[in-house]
Amino acid sequence: MKAFLVYGVNDFRVEEVPSPKPEPGDIVVKVRASGICATDVKTLLGHGVPQSLPAILGHEVAGEVFDIGEGVSGIEPGDRVAVYPIAVCGQCDFCLANRHSLCRHEFGLAHGIDGGFAELVRIPRQIVQIGGVVKIPPNLDFELAAMAEPLSCGLASFRVSRVKPGNTVVICGAGPMGLIHLLLAKREGAKAIVIEPLAHRREFASQLGADYVLDPEAQDPLQGVKEATNGDGAEAVITSLGDPRAIQSALPMVKKGGVFNIFGGPPAGHTIQVDPRWVHYSEITITGSFASTPEDFRQAVKLIVEGEIEVAPVITHRFTLDSMVEAIEKAKRFEMIKGVLLA
Repeated sequence: MKAFLVYGVNDFRVEEVPSPKPEPGDIVVKVRASGICATDVKTLLGHGVPQSLPAILGHEVAGEVFDIGEGVSGIEPGDRVAVYPIAVCGQCDFCLANRHSLCRHEFGLAHGIDGGFAELVRIPRQIVQIGGVVKIPPNLDFELAAMAEPLSCGLASFRVSRVKPGNTVVICGAGPMGLIHLLLAKREGAKAIVIEPLAHRREFASQLGADYVLDPEAQDPLQGVKEATNGDGAEAVITSLGDPRAIQSALPMVKKGGVFNIFGGPPAGHTIQVDPRWVHYSEITITGSFASTPEDFRQAVKLIVEGEIEVAPVITHRFTLDSMVEAIEKAKRFEMIKGVLLA
């Protein structure tokens, strides 16, 4: 089969590799759509290379069941499916507490095993057994089904951020996950303030319904947030980017009793400064949000199928395996918001 492989920093190629075979309990999916995540882009640009190389990236997968392993029931070749990418044990203390992204034994697509930037991908039994292979109806485009994984991460983020109707949510960054947070804020009945330096992304956020869109290079975003909230700040501040400086500057935007959620993955080895007196007397919750649970994923599929969340506008570019280099170039120039690999 054909696959897009990463060999190292800025070293990637399309090659023919052996097709995967299902072991007992596994399935093999013919990839019809695989979303290009910010994590993939950072890896392709050399910011964090997988430990095992070469590697096939891609963890936002939808497609058709191609083959099933011994013992698999309820799934047949030809089924149209969206795939939760994390293989978890289901038995450790974190899994039993419904915190699957912290599983002591987790691995997953593009994280320990091959991902979806290929014609076929093996889905291990650990994903199949937890209900991570979700059937989708015939009328749902595969590219929309592939958006279930990032949407599920947004759902998990909103859960830990404790967003309620009538709240104000500050979203730092209007990349694909920032826009997904925006869509979820509007669904929740919250006021959304988006902070984004790139003009075309600010315009995108405005079109998707942001109540306020702030340019941090043209005005003090803290002042803008205070003006929009009668001086209080926001009940939830979500940093949908990994820049420690932006995270640091956003801390004062949270209201007393509010939640500050570090959602975007920061680089290793960087720190931020926090005034413990402020955290104590203002009763601020500082938390993080990484990935999602299988239940979040199933809910995300349901929201997309039922049209409750319109994820289609977030997809701005489409590629094939042979045009993945173009995707990388567009990512370098910040021309792409959300790209999807189609087959």
